Amino acid sequence: MERMTKLTTEGYHPQSANLDLMSIAEIVQLMNEDDVKIPLAIAKVLPEIEQAIEVVIHALKNGGRLFYVGAGTSGRIGLLDAVECPPTFSTSPKLVQAILAGGSDAVMVAIEGAEDDLTLGKVALENQKLSAADVVIGIAASGRTPFVKGALLYAQQIGAQTISLASNPQSIISAHADIAIEVITGPEILTGSTRLKAATAHKQILNMITTTTMIKLGKVYKNLMVDVHASNYKLRERAKKIVCEATNVSYEQAENILEQTNYQVKLAIVMLLTNTTLDNAQTLLTQSEGHVRTAVTLKKD
Repeated sequence: MERMTKLTTEGYHPQSANLDLMSIAEIVQLMNEDDVKIPLAIAKVLPEIEQAIEVVIHALKNGGRLFYVGAGTSGRIGLLDAVECPPTFSTSPKLVQAILAGGSDAVMVAIEGAEDDLTLGKVALENQKLSAADVVIGIAASGRTPFVKGALLYAQQIGAQTISLASNPQSIISAHADIAIEVITGPEILTGSTRLKAATAHKQILNMITTTTMIKLGKVYKNLMVDVHASNYKLRERAKKIVCEATNVSYEQAENILEQTNYQVKLAIVMLLTNTTLDNAQTLLTQSEGHVRTAVTLKKD
């Protein structure tokens, strides 16, 4: 097994050599200064992120699913992104999923040893009946986690698209991915603690992947989350605000139309912008594959 000391993420940060002697103000200033490196590192891999998004869009349009696979912090970051998709975009919980080394118990309690088994990543994907239509994104700051490597190897064997997300160059998992995203954030101020810069960079990249994918799947109109799942008071109020902003109607009018559509925001907007019935608006959305702007254009034509 390769030596961890060779990894960039395990390197020694010269500015934090006396971290234990620093004042609180000095520590937070150093952390803030170090975090500036994150967007600069991400900027260097934007082409690879774009490629990854194109692959994910194609898969989800054609009945596939997106799986994040990771251990420890990497797995939890994948889970955080995955669980936000249903409320934000009204997607099925099965569309974007996270697989953690150690299973669901690893969410709250670190089960770090689980990441060292190469076969468990494969087994986890087998349990989800992974198919060639799916996409697997393996996440590992080190770029070497056996659990993630095993998942990517299996995904490639059955013909699924594979993407790696690491913070070390020429990483092991990148060798088993169709698209390699290596965002080099450098040594952490707390040596080896990749829940800092590396994890933050990875979360930002996952934000880019799912948000852009959902935009291109028609779940956004202008800059509004028109497929929000209005499952509680806060989200119902947000739904009303979205309808108001998209159509310039009053709060009361937005509330009335949303009650007619069972709080399906997209449907309410199309009804108002095309001055048509619920059934006609639904037909327009079906014809436009869920894109509000296209649905409105179809009505005008």
